[in-house]
Amino acid sequence: MAMIKDLKENYTPVYFLASLGAGGLTVSFFIYFMFMLDHPGLPVATFDIIYPVLTGENPAISAMIALTYAAMLFFFYMHIRLLIWNIIEYRKFRKTTKYHEMKNSHQAVAFMAIPLTLAMTVNCSFAFFAAVVPNLWSIVEYMFPGAILAFAAIGIYAMKIFVSYFTDFMIKGEFDYAKNNNLSQMLGIFAFSMVAVGFAAPAAMTHIKAVSAISLFLSIFFLVLAMSLTFVKITLGLKSIFRYGISKEGSATLWIAIPILTIVGITMIRMFFGLSHNFDSEGNPSVLFVFTSVIVSLQAAFGVIGYVVMKRIGYFKDYLYGTEKSASIYSLICPGVAVFVFGMFFIFYGLIKNGLVERFSTAYFMVMLPFTVIQLKTAWTMLRINRKMLKA
Repeated sequence: MAMIKDLKENYTPVYFLASLGAGGLTVSFFIYFMFMLDHPGLPVATFDIIYPVLTGENPAISAMIALTYAAMLFFFYMHIRLLIWNIIEYRKFRKTTKYHEMKNSHQAVAFMAIPLTLAMTVNCSFAFFAAVVPNLWSIVEYMFPGAILAFAAIGIYAMKIFVSYFTDFMIKGEFDYAKNNNLSQMLGIFAFSMVAVGFAAPAAMTHIKAVSAISLFLSIFFLVLAMSLTFVKITLGLKSIFRYGISKEGSATLWIAIPILTIVGITMIRMFFGLSHNFDSEGNPSVLFVFTSVIVSLQAAFGVIGYVVMKRIGYFKDYLYGTEKSASIYSLICPGVAVFVFGMFFIFYGLIKNGLVERFSTAYFMVMLPFTVIQLKTAWTMLRINRKMLKA
């Protein structure tokens, strides 16, 4: 598909969410490998685990793995293509008057979509290359320090953007409640959470205690920052919504809590295993059942409320299926990805590990079915939005 170019004044950093959504879909297809293939001694499924099953004697399983590989390749390509497109368009946008106006207004939070997407690039690249590069895990201990440095650079960049506009609100006291009648201000929390989950990966997977401790501390730092800001941002957002009513264009942000909850949940699970592997902390699987149940329950609550609101005000009719255009429509993608990804964590760590469901049983596939439907619906929605928003 040929993509539009030279948006300049019509560009917004919110378009980075398109690349973010494609990266999330890449990870979502990797999740099938992670939870449906045995990988003893390894924290994730790798090419060396997947390839023998792909070339095995069962044609049905081989076909499913081939389709999953194809989907990963497609959405990873889309992620990189959209990332490059955004970087090019953003560089042109920076030369416009609108860039400076946005940077000095309540819309400055949109710039947090950039470090958020860059953090996703590191995360989804790790998953993708683990699945396609032979013997990658033999050098993974050398990769973890590089990943820590990458997330540190992204975290500093995110902090720089956030501190700039957040302190302006504190000093000038010019926060416009009437124009913030949505939850878009939680985009910064989303970014910090994505950095936190990135740091948590080496903490859980490395066998070097010092590397685990460093990444664990940095993950805790950004997670605490994100969770502390949640109380401030969600209070400001709901105050504006309850006073002025929800903005139709920004109503998709009611679902932003769903991916944040998924990222926070995965971060905590990775910390759980990092402490278990490297700090001799014995964890009880029942704790994971309770914890994953809490996350899924909160996501369901935000999902239902957000859907009813968007349905009643005609958001889907106008912005998804109608003629109205807004880059914020990409806010619909990450919640769908997040529900599927954490749904698989819930099934594996919450149900299977506690002996409540047997893997590959009828009950297993029945529980997984609604999450898979949401994933495929999200992938279809991503393609539809791209045709509407980006086709030349």
